[in-house]
Amino acid sequence: MRIAIAGSRGVPARYGGFETAVEEIGARLAARGHEVTVYCRRGHTGDAGDVYRGMRRIETAFLRRQSLETLSHTATALVHAARHRPDVLLIMNPANGPLLVLPRLLRIPCAIHVDGLDWERSKWPPLGRRVILFGAWCCTKLAPAIIADSHAIAEYYRARWGRETVYASYGAEPWTPAEPKFLAEYGLEPRKYLLAVARIEPENNTELLLRACEEAATGLPLVIVGDTPYANPYLARLKALAAPGRVRFLGAVYDRDRLRELLGNAYAYLHGHSVGGTNPILLEAMACRACVLYLDVPFNAEVVADAGLPFPAEATRAAAVLRGIAADPARAQSLREAAARRQAERYTWAAATDAYEALCRALVVS
Repeated sequence: MRIAIAGSRGVPARYGGFETAVEEIGARLAARGHEVTVYCRRGHTGDAGDVYRGMRRIETAFLRRQSLETLSHTATALVHAARHRPDVLLIMNPANGPLLVLPRLLRIPCAIHVDGLDWERSKWPPLGRRVILFGAWCCTKLAPAIIADSHAIAEYYRARWGRETVYASYGAEPWTPAEPKFLAEYGLEPRKYLLAVARIEPENNTELLLRACEEAATGLPLVIVGDTPYANPYLARLKALAAPGRVRFLGAVYDRDRLRELLGNAYAYLHGHSVGGTNPILLEAMACRACVLYLDVPFNAEVVADAGLPFPAEATRAAAVLRGIAADPARAQSLREAAARRQAERYTWAAATDAYEALCRALVVS
């Protein structure tokens, strides 16, 4: 099949969940003999050439404004796809819902991956949130198929709009800790730091993690990996709040080996995401045998269950969870092994690719 993927920043993945899914699933579809084209945004994916991991990369134009970048890039990608007519068109991000009109009019089989509740992200102004919610509603009316990476998201679409979805979660590759190669570059030692990895946005609750770690007073510094491609007053505020010597901001870490080493050698990984579906970095942490502490929301609980520890969205009570696990290394080790088992049993890229491939075949013959 000739499969085109639009709606993300493209490959190589250098940003978030959609990009990670596109790279990992797209590469595996290509390895299975499909002709995969990924539409990319110049400046967001590095200089990877025309072909990356078996996928053809095509860069199309977009407007460099946060509120218009996604829609404008997807629109130019869909125009290009309309001229070349792939067998199946896969679109990421519910904000792109209104643009489904084009492939529907041209009778190009298509599906859209809706991920989490993006309209609840605080980075968007009220009008932006309404636009994204409208996009999600459009998905329910225009998409021949909707892909949900979380059963909680599937239930949301069923309850709110009466629309069924196709389940295709994310995955990760198991990683076995070895002798650290990169930790010393960051001034870190194995099991002597706490780690958070996230885009620096309020709904990922980095401020909550920072305040909880400060109150817990475990003696373990908090290391924060993540950045944002836009000017971010929230990041500036976090840095102003951070206690010198007890919080380290490493910025974005795109090298996978370095990121896995950071995840696998942390005493605990703190996951504060609140509005997504199944988050790839959470699965990556589990695959790296991290001791996972997660914000207690349905999306995170579905993924981790009892292979990690939930914490509430309140700093003092979250600090109590941190103190408890910091004082119990044996339990932390038990959770590391449980997380790795759960990821290997339930969340693999091979299974995600199987689901995508089966959906593509069904769309072609329908």
